[in-house]
Amino acid sequence: MENPGKFDVDLALLQKYNQPGPRYTSYPTAPQFHSGFQGGNYEEAIAVSNRENPEGELSLYFHLPFCHSLCYFCGCNMIVTRNAGRVERYLTYLRKEIDLVSKQINPRREVVQLHWGGGTPTYLSPAQIREIFGYIREHFNLAKDAEISIEIDPRRLAPDHLSTLREVGFNRVSFGVQDFHPEVQQAINRIQSDEQNRYVIEESRRLGFDSINVDLIYGLPFQTLDSYEQTLDQVIELSPDRLAVFNYAHVPWMKKHQQLLPEAEMPSAADRLRLLKLIIERLTEAGYVYIGMDHFAKPEDELTEALHNHTLHRNFQGYSTRAGAEVFAMGITSISQLNNVYAQNVKDIKTYEEMLDRGELPTHVGYQLSEDDHIRRFVITELMCNNRLRKADVHDRFGIDFD
Repeated sequence: MENPGKFDVDLALLQKYNQPGPRYTSYPTAPQFHSGFQGGNYEEAIAVSNRENPEGELSLYFHLPFCHSLCYFCGCNMIVTRNAGRVERYLTYLRKEIDLVSKQINPRREVVQLHWGGGTPTYLSPAQIREIFGYIREHFNLAKDAEISIEIDPRRLAPDHLSTLREVGFNRVSFGVQDFHPEVQQAINRIQSDEQNRYVIEESRRLGFDSINVDLIYGLPFQTLDSYEQTLDQVIELSPDRLAVFNYAHVPWMKKHQQLLPEAEMPSAADRLRLLKLIIERLTEAGYVYIGMDHFAKPEDELTEALHNHTLHRNFQGYSTRAGAEVFAMGITSISQLNNVYAQNVKDIKTYEEMLDRGELPTHVGYQLSEDDHIRRFVITELMCNNRLRKADVHDRFGIDFD
């Protein structure tokens, strides 16, 4: 997969199965989660996890949903506000959830991965970042070599944001760029200058962050092969360690604001495949390794090493090298992933606050995997992460004949 070579797709087959939908992140997918799974089920799953893996590794995710402005393409769970008081109130309740969750986890279990997503996590002021990160450190056992990452909007940074992040312990940064072309930026309501992009990457290098990722999106209005080749040339010049190049998920029936995009100007399904072909070939020619699906990394990156060693893993944050770590997620809409269950928090802040005021975990829906689910998840993960599926591996893991 490092040099995919020719990229051929049966366009008739594509047309047969082409339909819009949300990005694939897990098996089972989030629409399969149900309200029969509640906070009590999640607490029970945590207790089982502690018994079965008393020193098992942890991955923590914190959802910080606030944004200053609306990006029309956005499929995330976010809240557009200029009210700083809403943010401080949310952090108060996030601390309550941290209290509840941390009390239920064996304190010997080390956190090897920590991620802040959004929204725009750097909506928080540097002072708020110091305070809430310090609170996390007090309540969880962070490993000395933990991967600590954050998603950043380059348009919304105070002069001391990056230095504060590095100071408190963040060692990985991910910058949302999406597209460099002015016409595309105008259409998606996200104007972002080349100077802003260059500054945050150069400053992150100067401050000594271990890894720099850039997010791009293809399938947006007014994108063409020529315009996107220019975007790829510009991002290659910036030379981030990793690239996540996502296929735009157009789901206006779920995300009403996506109706603001000029649908007639979006690339067709066939054109999206041509864009993907361009992306894979151009980035691999530039020396990046195609990790799979939507990720690329430099040859010396840990993701590349994990790909070669067949130890790659994928969770709700994308590809990961920490395959054994169970995900404990906090904040509205966030999804926890333990060995046997998924648990998703409530989606609205009012209910989130009410449940935490009652001392309840704010679980809204979830899913407990059956044995068949485990088999299917393993098969899908092998294809996504290792680009292969060996019948012997399925037999050895589950004791079944996989013919």
